[in-house]
Amino acid sequence: MKKSLVALAILAAAGVASAQSSVTLFGVVDATYAHGSTSGGSSKSQITNSGYNSSRLGFRGTEDLGGGMSASFWLEAGVNNDNGTGAASNATNQAAAAALGNGQQGLTFNRRSTVSLASGLGELRLGRDYTPQFWNQTVFDPFGTNGVGTTQTLNSGLGGATAVRASNSVGYFLPGNLGGFYGQFQHYLGENLQDGLATEKDGTGSAIRLGYANGPVNVALATSSTKFAQTATAGKIKSTNLGGSYDFGVAQAMALVTRDKVESTPTSVTGKGALIGALVPMGAGQIRVAYSTYKTNAALTPKSKKWALGYVHNLSKRTALYTTYARVTNSGGAAQALNGASAVANARSTGYDFGIKHSF
Repeated sequence: MKKSLVALAILAAAGVASAQSSVTLFGVVDATYAHGSTSGGSSKSQITNSGYNSSRLGFRGTEDLGGGMSASFWLEAGVNNDNGTGAASNATNQAAAAALGNGQQGLTFNRRSTVSLASGLGELRLGRDYTPQFWNQTVFDPFGTNGVGTTQTLNSGLGGATAVRASNSVGYFLPGNLGGFYGQFQHYLGENLQDGLATEKDGTGSAIRLGYANGPVNVALATSSTKFAQTATAGKIKSTNLGGSYDFGVAQAMALVTRDKVESTPTSVTGKGALIGALVPMGAGQIRVAYSTYKTNAALTPKSKKWALGYVHNLSKRTALYTTYARVTNSGGAAQALNGASAVANARSTGYDFGIKHSF
């Protein structure tokens, strides 16, 4: 009898705890057959991943602290399900070391690893997270910056090591009750020795994103400045983009303009890009289409232009089949290639994906 009472007490305590906090296991497994070829170069076929959604494994949890406050954590690892390896991370927002060979990269929480405090005043978030300048790239790209259709404003962009994520960051998010207005501020550290050398600020930067979403309209502006080191001098990478979408019901139109400037010695380089695209619902499926372009003012003015067309068929809320075809045309010395095909200056490259995505 006494043992039964003890067991009931333990279960009751566990029930109280679960009412105040929760932990969720989640993920995506996305497998893709990808082919790419380049005119005047070689082609490549492969079984890869993340053609529609990025493959991942994650854990997240929230605890109610009372008084409208909560604490949470988020640990999310990129998974290469085609070979069982994990995706590499970047510790200090600087140029990453050479990637480890196939089968040697362990699981890292490279996609996100944060702890947060939230209240009616917003959310304070610390750790590795998406940068504000990346959010517009992925939100206003019909292909969500995944697979062969990924916008050329990201593939050719000059955004450097923090173009997608930043480690060692402190972020603040506006509360969600501002009548459609939203925003994010982030400061990240390169964590170098303060020794007076050009490298002491490498990987340190700040970024901000402000937007408005209400009904069919969503528009946002983001800008960032990240410091980097050269041989004997220090420079900056400044990235600014403006994106928007409008849902007409029969289709959702998207557009993005972006500008990157690498302030370096002796010559600075500026890159400009644009995207226009749409998502068109088709019964249980969706057509995705986009045209994107990016060019720089470097010698010969390298420029890449990409067309992408895809279709997603949802078998359920968690499982989908998809296919995408894309073609990129290069000029001015640009050498962008698709799906691992050889990069040849001023050549045309084509690629396609066939895949299945399952989320849990």
